[in-house]
Amino acid sequence: MTAQQNTKLRIASASDKPLWDAYVSQHKNASAYHKFAWLEAVKAAYGHSMLGVIATCANTGQVVGVFPAVLMNIPLLGKQICSLPYCDVGYGLADNDKVLNDMRALLVAQIRNVTGKKLEIRGIEQLPLDKIQFENKKVRMLLPLPESSEILLSSFKSKLRSQIRKAEKNGLTFELGTSNVLVSDFYNVYAQNMRDLGSPVHAEKWFKAIIKSYGQSSLISVVYHDGQPIGGGVIIKSGDNASIPWASTLRDFNRLAPNMLLYWSLLSHCADNGVKVFDFGRSTFEEGTYKFKKQWGAEPQLLNWQSFDKNNELIDAKSDAKSGSSRVREIAENIWRELPLKFTIVTGSILRPYISL
Repeated sequence: MTAQQNTKLRIASASDKPLWDAYVSQHKNASAYHKFAWLEAVKAAYGHSMLGVIATCANTGQVVGVFPAVLMNIPLLGKQICSLPYCDVGYGLADNDKVLNDMRALLVAQIRNVTGKKLEIRGIEQLPLDKIQFENKKVRMLLPLPESSEILLSSFKSKLRSQIRKAEKNGLTFELGTSNVLVSDFYNVYAQNMRDLGSPVHAEKWFKAIIKSYGQSSLISVVYHDGQPIGGGVIIKSGDNASIPWASTLRDFNRLAPNMLLYWSLLSHCADNGVKVFDFGRSTFEEGTYKFKKQWGAEPQLLNWQSFDKNNELIDAKSDAKSGSSRVREIAENIWRELPLKFTIVTGSILRPYISL
């Protein structure tokens, strides 16, 4: 029998979660976003349909591949399938390329079923690349972690260690956990920071859904100054890797170095709790956030986001410069920064479910 005949593909349901997560936890290319919890949180917070594909061996029932995906119905733009929204990566995982391609073909078939526009896959480049290939590109920054925070701290350059100590000397403290109080304290910082950046915010219910779905595989750190939250970040874990999808600090307190204590609190926790790789998230090569993450020792991995039409043909990406969207976005960001905070929270919470970035 052929490999195709021996493999069964289906859209995963909530009952598949244990099998799905067991497969993700052992796959070398998996990220924390690949856990079934991400799909659950998207459904719970924003109502988008889960379209994750699970592939099993017809003879044994053993999982041989998973492909997380979400169906989004975006006003004015129509329906599209995204793997995955609201994060950097979401590609399929499989035992071999045949299974991977079959799962993608099933997702393309779903586009036709729902009269959708495209399938977006947020992939990565697995092979090492020449640095010239990173220029002006989006990368994610990955840091291998040692077996303890003590070893990690000693690996840092003296300048970095002094910046961490500076935050502590300035009287900053942090608290780790997943309580509703920490969610709210984090959200207050996040909402203000995103307004200042000119970007619509997620609703607070989104973060509560993430914490509920990931449970002990999630963690919040909030940095305080005289009892006031001035920095916050959220990490999610899968197996021996962790990712930080959101981190924010209040710019009025940047002189106190809250971002250094924030990242150290989470990195030290991960090193002491069996995490081997820490994903700092998306940056543009050699720009500001890239350099901030680079100083911790993180190395870039090129992101490769692709879109496919209903015929499974690759859609050519148009540059922002050609489409004119870059200038429009700049104007919108400048207007957003001047709006009252409460207004941006209410309006952002309405808009954000339909912005896949």
